[in-house]
Amino acid sequence: MKKGGIMMTTFLMFGKYSSEAIKGVSGARTLEANNLIKKNGGEVVSQYALLGENDLLFIVNFPSVDDVIKSSVALNKLTGISFNSVPAITVEQFDKIIA
Repeated sequence: MKKGGIMMTTFLMFGKYSSEAIKGVSGARTLEANNLIKKNGGEVVSQYALLGENDLLFIVNFPSVDDVIKSSVALNKLTGISFNSVPAITVEQFDKIIA
């Protein structure tokens, strides 16, 4: 995927609340987090609250792994939420790669 001529990669960012982070949940903090992602070159595709091992799932596009790392650390500093991020490709892309 390209954004403004830059090749973007999709990443799944799985978030886990700390006991302190859950106290700060708000729409305003979500907006701050989204702005931080944009500031680091990212684009939020969608966001989900989860039940189970992870509390959040952000589907985001970034130009590089470095940008994801910067955003993950910055989000942790901002919110107290720790993120585990993994790249994702479509099944169609996967089929082309392994063909």
